Amino acid sequence: MKFAYKFSNLLGTVYRRGNLNFTPDGNSLISPVGNRISLFDLKNNKSETLPLATRYNIACVGLSPDGNLAILVDEEGAAVLVSLISKSVIHQFHFQKPVHSICFSPDGKKFVVTKDNVAMMYHAPGKKREFNAFVLDTTYYGAYDETTCIDWTDDSKCFAVGSKDMSTWVFGAERWANLIYYVLGGHKDAIVACFFEEKSLDIYTLSRDGALCIWQCDTELSGLKPRLSKDHSEDNGESAIDLDEELTEEQKGKEVHGKASTNDKGRTEKVKYSCAVKHFFNKEGDFNTLTAAAYHKKIHLLITGFASGIFHLHELPEFNLIHSLSISDQRIASISINSTGDWIAFGCAGLGQLLVWEWQSESYVLKQQGHFNSMVSLAYSPDGQYLVTGGHDGKVKVWNTTSGFCFVTFTEHSSSISAVTFTSSGYVILSASLDGTVRAFDLHRYRNFRTFTSPRPTQFSCLAVDSGGEIVSAGSQDSFEIFVWSVKSGRLLDVLAGHEGPISSLSFNPMKCVLASASWDKTVRLWDMLDSWRTKETLQLSSDVLAVAFRPDGKELAVASLDGQITFWDHENAMQTGSIVGRHDLQMGRKELDKITAKQAAKGKSFTTLCYSADGQCILAGGLSKFVCIYHVKEQILIKKFEISCNLSLDAMEEYLDRRKMTEFGSMALIDEGGGDDEGVAIPLPGVKRGDMSSRSFKPEIRVTCLSFSPTGRSWAATTTEGLLIYSLDAGLIFDPYDLEIDITPSNIRKVLLQKEFTKAIVMAFRLNEKKLIQEVLESVPYNEIEVISSSLPELYVEKLLEFLASSFEKSRHLEFYLIWTQKLLMLHGCKLKARSNKLLPTVQFLQRSIHRHFEDLSKLCDWNCYNMKYILSISQQRGIKRTAETSENDEDLVNLEDSSDDSLMEESAGVS
Repeated sequence: MKFAYKFSNLLGTVYRRGNLNFTPDGNSLISPVGNRISLFDLKNNKSETLPLATRYNIACVGLSPDGNLAILVDEEGAAVLVSLISKSVIHQFHFQKPVHSICFSPDGKKFVVTKDNVAMMYHAPGKKREFNAFVLDTTYYGAYDETTCIDWTDDSKCFAVGSKDMSTWVFGAERWANLIYYVLGGHKDAIVACFFEEKSLDIYTLSRDGALCIWQCDTELSGLKPRLSKDHSEDNGESAIDLDEELTEEQKGKEVHGKASTNDKGRTEKVKYSCAVKHFFNKEGDFNTLTAAAYHKKIHLLITGFASGIFHLHELPEFNLIHSLSISDQRIASISINSTGDWIAFGCAGLGQLLVWEWQSESYVLKQQGHFNSMVSLAYSPDGQYLVTGGHDGKVKVWNTTSGFCFVTFTEHSSSISAVTFTSSGYVILSASLDGTVRAFDLHRYRNFRTFTSPRPTQFSCLAVDSGGEIVSAGSQDSFEIFVWSVKSGRLLDVLAGHEGPISSLSFNPMKCVLASASWDKTVRLWDMLDSWRTKETLQLSSDVLAVAFRPDGKELAVASLDGQITFWDHENAMQTGSIVGRHDLQMGRKELDKITAKQAAKGKSFTTLCYSADGQCILAGGLSKFVCIYHVKEQILIKKFEISCNLSLDAMEEYLDRRKMTEFGSMALIDEGGGDDEGVAIPLPGVKRGDMSSRSFKPEIRVTCLSFSPTGRSWAATTTEGLLIYSLDAGLIFDPYDLEIDITPSNIRKVLLQKEFTKAIVMAFRLNEKKLIQEVLESVPYNEIEVISSSLPELYVEKLLEFLASSFEKSRHLEFYLIWTQKLLMLHGCKLKARSNKLLPTVQFLQRSIHRHFEDLSKLCDWNCYNMKYILSISQQRGIKRTAETSENDEDLVNLEDSSDDSLMEESAGVS
């Protein structure tokens, strides 16, 4: 149970390809990310990647009108029916060929799938009990080329299908007498999108060359006449839906051929379309390929996206331009608009960018972008709330582990990032780059406040900072030197020379000021930072050293070398204490262009990144493989292997090559299949490992570049080809009873609770380990008895109670109540817990993180209230001063008036006298 880590979230990648979908309430956005889907909750500012995956990258997503079901279809045509409520796979199906689009009918009873030049209508799953979830109803033939898009009428009576043969086909979803099919032409390029007008058969069609045709129909939706069977007269008036329910299984799966000839009789009664007007987006000779479009029927808003990154907002049918803006210079791959018509989502596959724009206020609701190229390095903040990543695109991104969003991006580096790390305070990020600089970023003001450079230009390959956050060191890969700077002053303190090969890894001892440096010269050197930076010890290894890591208590050193071994050293005595041969655990897959088998290729592979667990008992290792291994350090055995990806769209995933892809001239991967709209030539340039900016496409190779355990020990993260994967302990789904006996039941626990034996009830609840029951027992304890009960708790249950309190802080509203529990436990049992500090460190850090998050939220709110109160008081004081001034002026005027009146009275009396 200790290593029951499960996939929790995927960060660093927000969109790859496929269509975007808003949920029916309009508050969440579903985005395909590789072979997974991410759900972005825009109201609560959270993102979640569902723990399910397809075998290849997802090509299209169909969402049911009620938002409970989704159909994910991958590049090969394999479909997965998913419940968005339970977040699990319900059914699997294969369409045998790649699918272009999928769309549910507005009533949720049918869905249409387009593949090749065919449109197939299926009964939607979940509407009635059936053995097979996907039952084919009708196959529609008509288009001469591949079909591209689908749209339904509001009442689900008809649907339209666009095609690359420049035509749009309108089909009846039921058996109509006056509409079997209708073909709309008039375009000179492939159809990108087609949309029905609200409660009408009028239709808008858009082509790739930027042309919009508005088609008017001479028949209303209510004018569609059902075609009755021979056994029923027209007087019966039964609808096509009732007839459809009476169909036998033999009549299911019927075909409609659009190219079939029709009778001359009754041709005048057929539905007819006419092109009312034709508009063009590309004016003044500017050719710009239209790539995506969306239409909101209620507010008549049309959104179009182009290959240049520009998007337009038009009001139809008048074609009035509302907005014309640019996202970037990359192609817009997908557009979606929510149910209220306020938010528009844009997906840009070239940049891996996802935007949600509120067009009325002209502001961004969501603006997220992953690393353009693969991520190289990551680090957790000391409290585990944030993750920092560095990529080959030269960007440093900081992610919030709770929300899953990137909240700041630093772009000061001009070349690939090689390493990132946090200081012990958690407010400073350090990054090393191949541009020859090490930069320090401030998380308070979000700026680069220090830049460390070497006397002569060099490329930095690794980075380390000491436990106090005062000394930073970086290793060079071309001059074989280690540079040491002071973080406060920014001065270069020393240059450590002695290695005879590129520096591959650096690590500071957490307890002492000792630096371990690993190099390709088969040595690990230990440098004493307090004694004039002299070499304290040199550890000789049998192969090139790739990674080095200190145990959290600083008493052990783990070293990964090129021969696939992980060796453990007592660095104080320069003695090797153990070793693990991990080459067989990597299980490297065979790449498409490899000339040797996967078994032979694995002999040359090794671990490239190491990380100790929070308690120091286990070590996490990864490399050029789809597996991440957890080893027990003392026993030197493999505890568990995690498969980070099952995506066959990545290279080096399968152990054996597919013989169907092999020809007498070699692998089909070598064949030039470029020239399409989206993808170029599928051949990597010689020596290229991460793709390029040219027109060639690239099949990336699966690999793990960096690993890191959370300080709380509840989760670990890995930077991989797919993105930043987070695995965490989901305690809610794990039944892990402790010291369970037959008489420990929920009813007995409640009986003990009624007798006010609180200590006994808490112990029994923890033995059963039912989270809701523990919460019920704890919240039944009167707050004035917490201290007495805390003192009487056995030491064994104190740790469990602290862990429960840490997890409860994240969700519970009883903040002060749980804070009193925490305070009393730590005050009464602090001395005893100190003796077991190493084992309790993850729990305490988890607790600290939960309390600190609440502190930040409440302190911001309290500060805001204080500022408001001060502002109100100052305003009232100013008004009070103003009023007193006005009253004093009025009093003076009154006195003057009285004096003047007295003088006038004196004059009058004198005159009278």
